[in-house]
Amino acid sequence: MKMIKITLVSALMLFTASSFAQSENIVGVAAGNDNFSTLVTAVKTAGLVETLSSEGPFTVFAPTNDAFAKLPDGTVSSLLLPTSKADLTGILTYHVVAGKFEAAAVIDAINANNGMFKVKTVQGDEIGLSLKDGKVVLTDAKGGMSTVIIADVAASNGVIHAIDSVVMPSSK
Repeated sequence: MKMIKITLVSALMLFTASSFAQSENIVGVAAGNDNFSTLVTAVKTAGLVETLSSEGPFTVFAPTNDAFAKLPDGTVSSLLLPTSKADLTGILTYHVVAGKFEAAAVIDAINANNGMFKVKTVQGDEIGLSLKDGKVVLTDAKGGMSTVIIADVAASNGVIHAIDSVVMPSSK
């Protein structure tokens, strides 16, 4: 009998945790995952917490800590300086698209547009989306590429797709 109670309590705890996670906004979801700690620090430094916590919806192509680590030495620390706030904001908003675009919709748009679909980011520049080996690949304004490594992380105000490299707008 106790085993059933523990199972029911465990199931209730999982359901509650799952419901809580779905009610978290993009910033809350990212902050709850250690793989996005650099991104969360950058979002706070750029003053974008309120924006990315708003109703949205947004699609965020979120660089992981490993993605930020691929940048040249000193890049992240210099972007986190108060004097670099405008540059940091531009880079971060280049990773955000207005609207909620789950992976299936992105793939459909790529296929419907002859293998390349360009979207306008919140920063203002476009980013190209294509498929390579069945995975969505982003091509930035400078020709740099990043692959979606985890798709469709749900948030209350949109969706997050984790990417393996930081993409750069033309102005940076």
